[in-house]
Amino acid sequence: MNEPNPTREIEFEVNGTTFRRAVEPRRLLSDFLRHDLGLTGTHVGCEHGVCGACTILLDGQAIRSCLLFAVQIDGAHLTTVEGMTPEPAAPMHPLQQAFQRHHGLQCGFCTPGFLMTLLPFLEENPDPTEDEVRHAISGNLCRCTGYQHIVDAVLGWARERAAAAAEGEGREPTP
Repeated sequence: MNEPNPTREIEFEVNGTTFRRAVEPRRLLSDFLRHDLGLTGTHVGCEHGVCGACTILLDGQAIRSCLLFAVQIDGAHLTTVEGMTPEPAAPMHPLQQAFQRHHGLQCGFCTPGFLMTLLPFLEENPDPTEDEVRHAISGNLCRCTGYQHIVDAVLGWARERAAAAAEGEGREPTP
């Protein structure tokens, strides 16, 4: 007796590249991204959706990739932290640069999750208050920075972006 194929064929886009892959129905999206696609910027911390280290964008919305199965992304558009700067020689995304300037990272384990959480937040709220930033990142855990530098980075980038727009430079960074 032949056993049925334990995989399912899915098609999806990650960071602008279309993929078609066979995946086991029980394969977590976080593991699929890291081990099958080699996108190791998606970190796995708690595997319960609590820490936020595995946050990616699914059709523009921040989600915890450890809470989804890879088969659930069939037809979806994903962005991982690697997609913030798709060209290897390209400069870092302005938000990444702000994290660097304001010391918003230390060990870096949680940083990709923070960045991916903040991109859609800043798109919806380009001029946030400190309280709004703290609320936005409240689902992400960091054991190193104490959060203040992360908040400073976000507020600093928002100010820089607003100043550039006010000067009419026309090169407002897009989240």
